[in-house]
Amino acid sequence: MAMTVVFHELGGPEVMSLEEVEVGEPGPGELRIRVEAIGLNRAEVLFRSGHYIEPVAAFPARLGTEAAGVVEAVGAGVTGFRPGQPVSTVPGFSQNEYGVYAEQAIVPASAVLPRPEGLGAVEGAAVWMPYLTAYGALVEVGGMRPGDTVVLNAASSSVGLAAIHVADRVGATPIALTRTAAKKEALLKEGAAEVIVTESDDVAGRVLAATGGRGAEFVFDAVAGPGVTDLARLVAPGGSLLVYGALSGEPTPYPGIELGLPALNMRTYTMLETARDPERLRRAAAFVTSGLRSGAFRPVIDRTFPLSEMADAHRHLESNTQVGKIVVTVPR
Repeated sequence: MAMTVVFHELGGPEVMSLEEVEVGEPGPGELRIRVEAIGLNRAEVLFRSGHYIEPVAAFPARLGTEAAGVVEAVGAGVTGFRPGQPVSTVPGFSQNEYGVYAEQAIVPASAVLPRPEGLGAVEGAAVWMPYLTAYGALVEVGGMRPGDTVVLNAASSSVGLAAIHVADRVGATPIALTRTAAKKEALLKEGAAEVIVTESDDVAGRVLAATGGRGAEFVFDAVAGPGVTDLARLVAPGGSLLVYGALSGEPTPYPGIELGLPALNMRTYTMLETARDPERLRRAAAFVTSGLRSGAFRPVIDRTFPLSEMADAHRHLESNTQVGKIVVTVPR
């Protein structure tokens, strides 16, 4: 038995409860891990509240896809892992099938990566989703090159910060958008070439000035909704608007018609494109591990909570006041 976060109905953080659940043994293609730390993601908030791209199939339901821990048992047919090995999970599976908000968890081996040497459990639970999202969208799919410019909103999120680091690593120029000036210094410290405060600055004017009038080769959008039309105005001819989130919760128009059919590429992206493709995941893991080894990449931790305070951790996540990743630690 292991203490596990479950919920019996859709709703706010208060619907989650910590209960003893039988874990069992891993089946073919699975591992059982002792969880040491859990990285929180917006997908869990959406799943718990009934607004995710995948609905809850049955109650009681579990949560969580990103964790760091130690392998306890190896299922049939699994190679490359051994008991006692430090590992991290990547969000490559359905929360209707597995959940890592727990002291112990069964997970598919295909969604587990060895934890890079020197990376602790808290950092190991915070690194993969942000960097796989940023790398997968901007480099693997978008083909970002040295000299390109990327404009990104939700820049203080874990993915936004990883996108800044990835752009810097590639030799591109990251321009961060933030609603107020409160997070400006933090974003500059993380490597943003410029920070544009959307409530007071001329966003289009600043982007055009920074790019010699051509616009940005990439706009990396976590918000979607009606704002995509203004974001599309920032894209250079032939450039791409990559939508990877829907924080606005509003319908998203296609901006090309209103803007007069410019040479605009608009594409959605989720990290599952990388996490569920073995070759893409292999390349992404090599890229991220290299960045960690060189010091170019590092997970930015906003705050940690104990497992017993998961509801408070979710409330903090929904406050949008954080800079970086929220991590929940699991006592031994």
